[in-house]
Amino acid sequence: MNRVILIGRLTRDPELRYTGSNIPVATFTLAVNRTYSNQQGEREADFINVVVWRKQAENCKNYLTQGSQAAVIGSIQTRSYDDNNGQKRYVTEVVADNVEFLGSKNSSNNMNSGNNYIPKNDNEPSPYDFGPAPEPKGTNVESNPFADFGANIEISDDELPF
Repeated sequence: MNRVILIGRLTRDPELRYTGSNIPVATFTLAVNRTYSNQQGEREADFINVVVWRKQAENCKNYLTQGSQAAVIGSIQTRSYDDNNGQKRYVTEVVADNVEFLGSKNSSNNMNSGNNYIPKNDNEPSPYDFGPAPEPKGTNVESNPFADFGANIEISDDELPF
C-alpha cells in the first residue's frame, strides 16, 4: 500500500504548467513539521515536493499561496531523469489525489492552538490529558444485560425477514 497524508505550509506559490495534451499540472513544496525536537529543543521540518493534476492543479494555483496551510492525500512516486551533464537524477515526490485548503498565511499565528499542540518534551503534560477513561458500564460478560427488562427475551432465526 502506498498512501501518504501530510499537513503543512507551502514554501512558495504553486507553479502551474500544462502538458503537451493541455492537461494542467501544479507543483509546490510543503513544509511539514516533525513530531519531535532536535537536541537543541527545536522542531525541524521536512520539505516535501507535491504534484497535483487537472482541475485540482488549477484550484491550487488559484487559492493557495506561500504560507497557506494545506492537507495533501496521495502516494509517493520516485522517478529519474538525466540532467544537462548526463548525470542520472532521482526525484521523490507526492502525487496528490486530494488537496484540502486549511488556512491562509495570516492564520499561521494560530498554528500552535487547538489540535496542533505538540509538547516540547516527553515530561510536559498535554492540555488534552484528561486521565484514564472511565470503565464502560455493562461490559461485565458474567452479567445479564437484559436483567432490567424483567422477562426472558427469545430470539429466533425463523423470525428474520431475510
